[in-house]
Amino acid sequence: MAAVRVEAVLAAAEEQEAEKRRSITVEKELELEYDLGNLLAVDRNPPPAAALRGAGPRREALLRALARDNTQLLVSRLWELPAERAGGAGGPLVAQLPEPTFRLPREKPAPKPRPPTRWEQFARLKGIRRKKKTSLVWDEQAKEWRRRWGYRRAGGDPSRAWLAEVPAGADPEEDQFARLRREKRERVARNELNRLRNLARAHRAGSAVPAAPLHPTGHQDRDELRRVARVARVSTASLGRFQPRLPKEPAEPPSRSGGKKRRFQPLLGNLAAERSRQLELLRDMGSKKPVLDITRAVNKQLRQEEAEAAAANKGKKQSKRGKRGRRQQRPGRSGKKSGARRQPQQQKPAGGGRRKKA
Repeated sequence: MAAVRVEAVLAAAEEQEAEKRRSITVEKELELEYDLGNLLAVDRNPPPAAALRGAGPRREALLRALARDNTQLLVSRLWELPAERAGGAGGPLVAQLPEPTFRLPREKPAPKPRPPTRWEQFARLKGIRRKKKTSLVWDEQAKEWRRRWGYRRAGGDPSRAWLAEVPAGADPEEDQFARLRREKRERVARNELNRLRNLARAHRAGSAVPAAPLHPTGHQDRDELRRVARVARVSTASLGRFQPRLPKEPAEPPSRSGGKKRRFQPLLGNLAAERSRQLELLRDMGSKKPVLDITRAVNKQLRQEEAEAAAANKGKKQSKRGKRGRRQQRPGRSGKKSGARRQPQQQKPAGGGRRKKA
């Protein structure tokens, strides 16, 4: 067995250590630009043009080596950041990234600004500035801080108070509690109508196809209000499924197109039902009998012809009769015309209403 020299062992260990240091040490002529908040490193050094010409294993090896060196530089910078253990002493080591400096492009377009409401347009025209109010106010009756609006607000709901003051000049016999409840319902309905108008106006402003003009001063007819309510309802993410219903509104939520939705059979599911449908379709295609129900079609055609003939006869009768003829025929309605329609009565046999058997 040959003796191992100590010098050879030390030289091999030094080469291994130098190889390890060489794997984490990367030298560049120009220093990379780092954005550690986005984990980004930009290399401004030009690559060798001769090695990148053409396609082959040499080019792939050069690109892999370049990507590996830049990644090593980025990881070395990340190890210089302050770090801490997440979840205690036994948790993973987490680095605290700084704020990003490079602005990344958006994946989707920027959202369009919301169109102003009627009140915002009026306030801008008149120069009214909005003053921010605190949400809590002091309630003298309850001796505590309560919300300014909504449930359990300060001062309570006037329509639910146990005492209502009769205003000056009002009818003393009028029910003030009913009046307060009626005014509250009117305010709620007015606010809901304004909200639907704003949603419809925003939907119309965002759509490419110009809609029919609306009159925001309260001159809408029934069709316009129905269309505005439908547009406002389907503007939500759930297509109006969870919106409160208005009076005399159908229970099913309307669709965006206003018609029935197409229903498709599921791709996965009951294979026996799908097999029976396909066999029935092939049977109808291969049979010589027509699929059309001839009896039903003939009856429908006969009913349609009878209706057309009745309409034509009615039109002819109305064209023949004039105003003078109608006036002359009026007094005779109870005479010949009414008598002609009567059926002749059968003569009763003599000797009583019943016949005796011989």
